[in-house]
Amino acid sequence: MIMNRAFSVPINAYHGEAQKSCVNTVIGQKPNRVWLCGLDIEFGHLLARELGPRFDVQFGFGAAPPADDRIHNTVVLIDLRETGGFLDSGLRLIDEIGKQGRPVAILVILTGDDPIRRQSLIERGAYDTVCYPPDFVQLQALLERAHTWSSKNRQTDPLNRQSPHQGQVGNVVEVSDGWREVMSLARKAAACDATTLITGETGTGKELVARAIHEMSQRCTGPFLAFSCANLTDTLADDELFGHERGAFTGAIAPHLGHFEAAHGGTLFLDEIGDLPLGSQAKLLRVLQEKTFERLGGRAARRVDARVVCATHRDLLLMVEDHRFRNDLYYRLDVVRIHVPPLRERREAIPALAHAFLSRFAQQLGKKLEGFTSAALDALKEHDWPGNVRELENTIQRAVVLAEGTTIDSEHVVLADKISATLELPRGRELSVTPELTGASYEEQVRNFKTRLIQHAITEAKGNKSEAARRLSMARVHLHRLIRQLDLAEIKQGESWLEIESEENNDIPRYICARA
Repeated sequence: MIMNRAFSVPINAYHGEAQKSCVNTVIGQKPNRVWLCGLDIEFGHLLARELGPRFDVQFGFGAAPPADDRIHNTVVLIDLRETGGFLDSGLRLIDEIGKQGRPVAILVILTGDDPIRRQSLIERGAYDTVCYPPDFVQLQALLERAHTWSSKNRQTDPLNRQSPHQGQVGNVVEVSDGWREVMSLARKAAACDATTLITGETGTGKELVARAIHEMSQRCTGPFLAFSCANLTDTLADDELFGHERGAFTGAIAPHLGHFEAAHGGTLFLDEIGDLPLGSQAKLLRVLQEKTFERLGGRAARRVDARVVCATHRDLLLMVEDHRFRNDLYYRLDVVRIHVPPLRERREAIPALAHAFLSRFAQQLGKKLEGFTSAALDALKEHDWPGNVRELENTIQRAVVLAEGTTIDSEHVVLADKISATLELPRGRELSVTPELTGASYEEQVRNFKTRLIQHAITEAKGNKSEAARRLSMARVHLHRLIRQLDLAEIKQGESWLEIESEENNDIPRYICARA
């Protein structure tokens, strides 16, 4: 077969009659083509022998695969090992295939595990990377997934697949530039099988992005499981993620399936990954590297095939510097990063989101609402939305409940600052909601207000956390999380909070817990 700039060699032909008879046993089924590009022919022979008759390994040297009737059944395997002398040609080949617009998956063989280089290659257009020497069982599974991805993209452009609107997630269409950029990165992440890290403030819609990646990927027919890593001990986190065997601990009367096993063949979304205990981080790292794990109380290694998408509102790099997050796990997770901007940075999307939520809740409550008055929309667009999309959703739901006519007016839009300003505090005590820190940043003022709000609620509840959470209309576990995030001391009954002056001017007031 004559090629432009090079020629291909069907490596399977080198194995003689034994190989031919082996291939012929697969009657009526065309083997998947693996187009190997590199200089190591001996590795090509080994690859063909280990992969077996399900794959037709052909040596393309430095040329792209031909645009024949098998192009959609082809995976390109490029050998970029440092000893191969093929680095520049291989990188040019990735760019060339990308410019041709063919739905061809590209796998790259690397020497060792280099997360930064892996991320660079995936951003350049590679489907995934393979460490040399490869585990051929894992390589076969990866090639199968890559072939499936190529086949699914045969009739549909991967950038428009699953969604007619570029900004659509589920039933909500957002029209902001920030969201379009998020969805563009999500589509690129969906086209590969690399670990993805989604960052952003609480309530911005990180789980929606994770679901969109799953729905646009070749794993869309598999399960999507979401798991929160917040507020868990090492043992509980291990049990939830990896499961346990019977008798692993007191009360383990039957085997328990963990989230990794339940997500086999699909996507596992790990929310609040920054809160995962350090002991569990080591076990998660092994699963990501080796694709194997053991249940609690078990010794048998279990193999799992699940894509991992993580999310966090924390600065993981800062946590790495503080030794609160593993350095090696951070680089393993941060292969493809997607940052979801807060709602206050995409205000142009608020009307579209508000109308989408209005339509949903009006249908659920059986109300005929046509839309918002201009005053109501102005109020929505002027609010800073510290709770982001989740706060907007709750605000619209509340407005639908309060509305009596066919439109929602500004009086129905009860925002968080209005709720805070009308808090009635017992015994004549006042809690100022006016920012008092001249020159302080938005985040500092919000943090300071949360500190005063929580200390007042706990003091008034006489140290009872459940009662304080009820007064604040939040879950008790959320209150505990806020106390930890704000580095507040525990309050017991009979104690109160005292504000102490900072040693430096214009600094944020600090609070200590003292006996009343």
